Amino acid sequence: MRTKLFVSAATGLLFALSGAAFAQTVVTATTDLNVRAGPGPQHPVVGVVGAGASAMLNGCVEGSKWCVVSHGGGEGWVYSDYLVGDFGGQQVVLTERPADSVKVITPPSGDGGATGAVVGGTTGAVAGAIIGGPIGAAIGGVAGVAVGGTAGAAAEPPAEVRTYVTSNKVDPIYLEGEVVVGAGLPETVELREIPDYEYRYVYVNGQPVLVEPASRKIVYVLR
Repeated sequence: MRTKLFVSAATGLLFALSGAAFAQTVVTATTDLNVRAGPGPQHPVVGVVGAGASAMLNGCVEGSKWCVVSHGGGEGWVYSDYLVGDFGGQQVVLTERPADSVKVITPPSGDGGATGAVVGGTTGAVAGAIIGGPIGAAIGGVAGVAVGGTAGAAAEPPAEVRTYVTSNKVDPIYLEGEVVVGAGLPETVELREIPDYEYRYVYVNGQPVLVEPASRKIVYVLR
């Protein structure tokens, strides 16, 4: 799994830290986790932190699930539901971190100072929310992380499936949250058929994903 980040200097530097001093915190991804160019699902993916891989937490937007991490020589924005870290001697999902435990950062100008997972902005409007995912899978010593694989994940799709999905691109739908294996999609999201294949596909938050039609859960993210 590729883990190096490629983030523009403009993205990486356009945030401000609060005045308080904080010790640097190492966080671990509970699943293959997108790194984006900005704090929101509409921002492009610039890298990935692989399941079980660590990153350095640089801070989070107050009242938001979007945080900045450094990893593989670059930095970018990640969704805190899928990261865990040591806070007060306990492994805690980053979203549930204690108050005043991390640096508070300000989103880059142009994001409207948005909080939460929805950021107005680039392309398309947020039309709902992704349902769950492997939140907290790593609590208790990162026991739930399977490096190189995630529970519920499909095998690498055949080349012809990947070609079909990329050649028959549909308009993406933007949902609050992040695209991860195991997350569910609401009924309002139309799933597209793939000839002679068990899974459906759709473009979510700018990325093509394969979906198990009965459960509507993401089984593979095409990167």
